[in-house]
Amino acid sequence: MLYNLIIPLKKFYFLLSFLFTVLASAQTLRNYSNEFLTIGVDAAALGMSKSVVATTNDVNAVYWNPAGLVNIQDYQGAIMYSSYFAGIANYNYAAFAMPIDNQSALGISIIRFGVDDILNTTELIDNQGNIDFNRISLFSAADYALNISYARNLKLKNIYFGINAKVIRRTIGEFANSWGVGLDAGIQYQRGDWKFGLMVRDISTTFNIWNIDEDAFATIQNAIPGQNQELPETTEITKPKVQFGVARKFNIGRFFHLLSEIDLNMRFAKTNDLISTSLASIDPSIGFQLDYEEFVFLRAGIGNFQNITEFDGSKNISLQPNFGIGFVYKGIQIDYALTNIGSVGNALFSNIFSLKIDYSYFRK
Repeated sequence: MLYNLIIPLKKFYFLLSFLFTVLASAQTLRNYSNEFLTIGVDAAALGMSKSVVATTNDVNAVYWNPAGLVNIQDYQGAIMYSSYFAGIANYNYAAFAMPIDNQSALGISIIRFGVDDILNTTELIDNQGNIDFNRISLFSAADYALNISYARNLKLKNIYFGINAKVIRRTIGEFANSWGVGLDAGIQYQRGDWKFGLMVRDISTTFNIWNIDEDAFATIQNAIPGQNQELPETTEITKPKVQFGVARKFNIGRFFHLLSEIDLNMRFAKTNDLISTSLASIDPSIGFQLDYEEFVFLRAGIGNFQNITEFDGSKNISLQPNFGIGFVYKGIQIDYALTNIGSVGNALFSNIFSLKIDYSYFRK
């Protein structure tokens, strides 16, 4: 029985470590906060290594760049399911968008990233040293985000603007929970065959206010002697992040088209990204999409370039290739992406499925 507890106990202590990593810093302006919102949505976009900020033009623009919503002609809906860490964590997304008039559109989406059925073993052993399995309970650690988007075609030709208002809810069982609010803004521009996109996440900075159950905190406060002794800070402020993209579509013969995009993802912090300074760090990515008469799609991308220092002191550059396929039939688009395929170990592979429905087909 003790052996069967090993994996759940690892999950539990992983989540506790995550809780204190998020909350215990004395700084309130965080380089890494609400990171579940950087994972991305839509298997089609993830198959291109997230290089879509300039070309996104459907319901999924709610996440990638709300300016792209002005291109939709009718109601659109999308859902996505994926799992991470060998199925320990689930990541789900649903979105809906509609045009308001010929110049503007509205969208809404919800995201959930969660680890469920975690064993709470804080009371497994009583103060006499006795083990009582009846004292084990289950809890979930989950992050939620609600996005409401508005996009408009500006008076300047071929320039679109969009904005997201987001509400964030994060829970870690009964130990802690938080509410957060923030704004994102994006713009797209098209000139001939070229497309450009700019997305600024947390442009307002995003505020998260945590509420910590002090009684629950007290039960784990001394679990690791000499650590976690102080009540964590309860306010987080998320720094802005910038994504800039340039794209072009090429015709290959009569039936095939190739879409290519290069993006630069910027954080205002020194990280292990390929280009890193004390002011900002930049992680480039590139994605390709080959289609046959916009019916069948083959996608590939490379991103997440990181400077890695090995144990022997040598330095290397790691990267993450992605792959995806999809098809459209009678207004229904189904996409699949395999991500993290450059990593070592099957536990790091992520299979992502998404579905999009365009209601304009059913009006014909």
